[in-house]
Amino acid sequence: MANTLLLYSTNYGLSQKICERIQASLGAKGHAADVRPLVGHGVDPAAYDAIVIGASIKHGKHHPSVLEFIRAHQGLLRSKPSALFSVNLVARKPAKNTPQTNPYLKRLLARSPWQPKLTGVFAGELDYSRYGPVDKHMMRFVMWINKGPTDFNTKVQFTNWDEVERFAGQVAKLVNGHG
Repeated sequence: MANTLLLYSTNYGLSQKICERIQASLGAKGHAADVRPLVGHGVDPAAYDAIVIGASIKHGKHHPSVLEFIRAHQGLLRSKPSALFSVNLVARKPAKNTPQTNPYLKRLLARSPWQPKLTGVFAGELDYSRYGPVDKHMMRFVMWINKGPTDFNTKVQFTNWDEVERFAGQVAKLVNGHG
């Protein structure tokens, strides 16, 4: 039984929820997994058999702590089964919902000294009620440009949970040495 560390960087909690779904899926396959925030997790990543990092986008960027963690632990990440996934709204579009086509994940990987053995992309959620006045109007403009929902009453989650389960299965295979 492998023990996997699922780290998340999140703005509104979706990356954490995705990690929790992966944790449940791994548990059903007989693996242990801990879900922790990327910053202030309070655990030793070296104590785990595998590491998965989930990171969301805000204002077009992943939080700087994601690359900071990767740079600080790149040797460890290279030595273990490891994975990375990005959560962003652009992934709601079929032409941008894979690791090969998602601009945010591609940009992160281009800047990263670590190239994970497994990558994933999941569509985020749009909830205008969570945003302050400036962000609300900025998101509305971005959605208007990209032909997305612009009504301030919009609250929609675009995450494909079947894809999350598929990714969790790939993590399990990676942990088992078959990935």
